Amino acid sequence: MGLLRMAARTAVVAGTATAVSGRVQRRQAAKWDEQDAQQYQQEAPPPEAEDDSTAQLQNLAQLHTQGVLTDEEFAAAKAKLLGI
Repeated sequence: MGLLRMAARTAVVAGTATAVSGRVQRRQAAKWDEQDAQQYQQEAPPPEAEDDSTAQLQNLAQLHTQGVLTDEEFAAAKAKLLGI
C-alpha cells in the first residue's frame, strides 16, 4: 500500500509541476508578446499621412456632391492631392 501512495503522490506532484510550468510559460509568452507589440508600435511610422489624404479626398467629394465644386475644380483638386 505504501508503494501505491508514493506513486500517487509522485503523480500529483508531477502533474502540479507540469501545470505550474505551463502557466509560467504562458505568462512569459504573453509578456514577451506585449513587449514585442510595444516595440513594434515605437518603430512603426504613424499612418497619419494616408488618413489625412483620405479625409481630404472625402471632403472634396462631399463638396463636389453638394455642388460647391465644379467637375473641373474637383478633378484639379483631386489630382493635386494625389500628386498626379
